[in-house]
Order: sequence, then C-alpha cells, then structure tokens
Amino acid sequence: MSTSASSSAPSSGPTPSSDPAVGVGTCADLITERLVLRPWSTAELAAVVGGSRRPDWAPDFPAEGDRVIAGFLTEHPEGLTACGHRLVVERDGGPVVGSIGLFWPPSEGSIEIGYGIVGSRRGRGYASEATRALAEFALTAPAVDAVYATVELANPASVRVLEKAGLRRCGSDATTARFRAVAADFARQ
Repeated sequence: MSTSASSSAPSSGPTPSSDPAVGVGTCADLITERLVLRPWSTAELAAVVGGSRRPDWAPDFPAEGDRVIAGFLTEHPEGLTACGHRLVVERDGGPVVGSIGLFWPPSEGSIEIGYGIVGSRRGRGYASEATRALAEFALTAPAVDAVYATVELANPASVRVLEKAGLRRCGSDATTARFRAVAADFARQ
C-alpha cells in the first residue's frame, strides 16, 4: 500500500509529494509505503555518466542499467518529464537504490515500464512496490490506457516483480513474457 509523505495511513495509490520536484523534471515525487520515486537531477546524471560516487547512493548504485539510462537521459533530456524516468529512494533519508521509468511517448495508448533495483536491496519487494506506483501514476495520463513490460523468462525474479506489482501476463514466446496492466486491474486489487 502507498502512503503520503505526511501520513502513515494507507491510500489507494501513489501519492505525489507536496514538496517541489527535486530533479529537472516538472513532476512531484511519488511516495509509497517505503519508497520515494523522484526525478533525476542533472548532478546525479553527471555523476553516473562521469563515474563519480555520491554519499546518498547505496554502495552498489548505479548498476549497469542505471548507467545506460543516465547516458540516454543526458543525451535525451525529454525523458525527464513527469511520465519519464525516476530514481528509487528509500524513504526517510535512505539511499538511492535503483531507477524506474516509462518509455514515453505511448504507442496506441500503451507505454512500456522498466525498472532496476541494486543487488544489495533486492528481495525486499522494492521493485514491485515502485513498479505498481509508477504504473498506477502512468494510467492517470490522458494518452495512456495500458502499461506493459517484456521480461526474459530466464529471469524469474523479474517475472515475479511484475506479477506482484499487479500486471497480468498477456503473451509469451520461447524466451520472453509480456505483462500488461490497465486501470481496472489495480481497482480490483
């Protein structure tokens, strides 16, 4: 369940923070029970691309996927929008533990979501919690009717992340599975 920044009472979905956005995007933070999903700052992008370390990062952040995303966002800052890419931060002053994002713009009403949590924080449900929050948020955008992700079947942990986040398997082939969610899927849970 999600909570707001100022209350510990459960809410029906991710709660935008009442604080101004931290990063270069034009969006508020999304606050869940244990996490803050916030925009990347230009300083964080530069640190990841430049190979620097920051004291507010988990020891194993950034992972390879975070470096790829930071490089992409440095070259394509349009990805730093309300419906773009965010860092995953443990609440109450915790470190950055991963990143998550929507690959904007949607195609025929569907948008892809991608995520990654560093190894030291896996197994805590953070990826599912962040994925559900950002998927619920994405489904409030006028141009988005569905959120989807494609995962390799050789990565059963990622398959489970999507199932726990509330996405439903909608197809597969020999090596991948595709998951999808619409707003009604979250209303039922």
